[in-house]
Amino acid sequence: MSEQHQDATPLTADVTQLAINTLRLLAVDQVQKANSGHPGAPLGCAPIAYLLYHKFMKYNPTEPKWSDRDRFVLSNGHASALLYGSLHLAGYDLPMEQLKQFRQWGSHTPGHPEYGETAGVEVTTGPLGQGFAMAVGLAIAEKHLGAVYNNDKYKVVDHYTYVLCGDGDLMEGVSHESASLAGTLQLGKLIVLYDDNLISLDGPTDLSYTEDVTKRFEGYDWHVQFVSDGNNLDELNLAIEAAKMERTRPSLIRVRTVIGYGAPKAGTKSVHGEALGVEGTKATKKFFGFDPEESFAVPDAALKVWREAIPKGQKAQAEWQVRFDAYKAEFPELAAQYERTFAQQLPAGWESKVPTFPVEKAVATRNAGQVVLNSVGAVLPELFGGAADLTSSTKTIFKDSGNFHSDAKGRNVFFGVREFGMMAAVNGMAAHGGLIPFGSTFFTFSDYCRSALRMGGLMGVHSLYIFTHDSVGLGEDGPTHQPIEHLMSLRAIPQLTDFRPADANETAACWKLALERKHASWMALSRQDLPVLDAAKYKVFEGTAKGAYILEQGTDIVLVATGSEVELVMKAAEELKGAGISATVVSMPSFKIFEEQDEAYKASIFPKGTPVVSVEAGATMGWYKYIAGNGVAIGLDRFGASAPGPIALEKLGISVAHVVEAAKGLVKK
Repeated sequence: MSEQHQDATPLTADVTQLAINTLRLLAVDQVQKANSGHPGAPLGCAPIAYLLYHKFMKYNPTEPKWSDRDRFVLSNGHASALLYGSLHLAGYDLPMEQLKQFRQWGSHTPGHPEYGETAGVEVTTGPLGQGFAMAVGLAIAEKHLGAVYNNDKYKVVDHYTYVLCGDGDLMEGVSHESASLAGTLQLGKLIVLYDDNLISLDGPTDLSYTEDVTKRFEGYDWHVQFVSDGNNLDELNLAIEAAKMERTRPSLIRVRTVIGYGAPKAGTKSVHGEALGVEGTKATKKFFGFDPEESFAVPDAALKVWREAIPKGQKAQAEWQVRFDAYKAEFPELAAQYERTFAQQLPAGWESKVPTFPVEKAVATRNAGQVVLNSVGAVLPELFGGAADLTSSTKTIFKDSGNFHSDAKGRNVFFGVREFGMMAAVNGMAAHGGLIPFGSTFFTFSDYCRSALRMGGLMGVHSLYIFTHDSVGLGEDGPTHQPIEHLMSLRAIPQLTDFRPADANETAACWKLALERKHASWMALSRQDLPVLDAAKYKVFEGTAKGAYILEQGTDIVLVATGSEVELVMKAAEELKGAGISATVVSMPSFKIFEEQDEAYKASIFPKGTPVVSVEAGATMGWYKYIAGNGVAIGLDRFGASAPGPIALEKLGISVAHVVEAAKGLVKK
């Protein structure tokens, strides 16, 4: 298939086309001024963006966080200049000066859209496929919340999720996972417009992408349409209207566009990801009937059309508010819950539902997690999620709630074996508001979804990632399922909070902190039973809240561990007493929270000059900061082995004997 080229005749210059072309050229000017960016998709897709923002989407530019707005996701985030131009023209708080600072330090117009950075940006996009996947999460949230709050008289949750995506999004595996899930869950208010321009960065898409996308999405049980000309507003309009009429199946609208429409190199890979250049920019402006010498031009007539969004959006929100006020008078408890959850406020007294566990019986921390989830879930209806086909193993299921698939009020989501799609959807749900979502799988499979975890950290959303089977202690499944590098690897992601609790009570404390902190967190929980620490004796909840705390005070050496290895160092400390060595035992459930403490507290845990032995059934590299050249890191810098858990740990050196030996080597008595 050859590269596609535009017709020689420019679009007509009526006010609608003027508004569309204004958006096109704002994108061109942003990229040209920065000498960096992607003008091709904005030039081809401006009619789509115009129709969505001008006609179809329900939103209020002056109140961008109105809870019942339609959500728009630019999944092909490299086309950010299109989104910024749309937001500016529609009247969001994004002044022209910000467009002129596109991709510059400190601007609100970064190279790819960032959640929380720019008003009107619903999720962070750029890594292809993830915007699509997060949009599935947005649509899941809308469907569930609609089922919870709406009734025959009032619809207080009633909005669509619109997506613009490209070939790259649909090549990425996460889009396959997410599209399959969306069809299964019957997300009828998810509408995806696919920029089918036949060009990717390397050249024509048939170099690498020849599948029948229509058949693929029909196979996923989507409603699929094809628009043969992306400049034909009537055809686009009819397709979007038809998609809105389809309330059961999600919709894909394939739109044939010309990448870089209007530019000298339109229809070729050359226009994808680089500025058009001075002459190319002038030629493009001339094609659309604009002054070639003028930059960032916004004709009054075009702006007037775009800014119709403000009174329209204000009216829509005001009408919703009247409806919600009536709903609130008739259903005060539900309305209060709605307002509380969207404000990210936990209900008064919810902490009383956080359980403590007796010391008599050992408990796997995954099982403790199930108890905590169900206990706090009774007073936190916003908790919502599930597992990647592993609910019976990760224990992340609400026992008193149904299946979201069969009953949208249900809080249990069966994500299937789609780890990446699951965690990306969790991020979308969190960005939507009204929910505290979670996903779960085995810890070793965090590799499959790492990019979504990174995105959750970057966005700062309240996503919870629950991992179980956290070490070689899981046993016979062997090295394919035994995480080694994962603890340190995920701790390296900025803005994620790590939790690896030592027992059932630390698990409860970690859950409490994860719910309170309001940003993305992950937990690594054990398959094997672990002895329970006395919550009162050791002040487990207070200590966990500081990231690391002392279980036993000594003078000669610090033994520090996380998770299941805390039991091991406590036993080692007892044995060392017989050799005349006094050991401080430290549990360190969260590196990140510990690093948030002041220097005096840190020094109280790791006193200067005192040798340290760290013990963790994973990679050792992150421990050397705390050993500070005066200690030993006991861990695993190799893959595990298939054997019963206790034997695997012993053979791999995660043992009391190894700790005692290391401590004796550091403390000469």
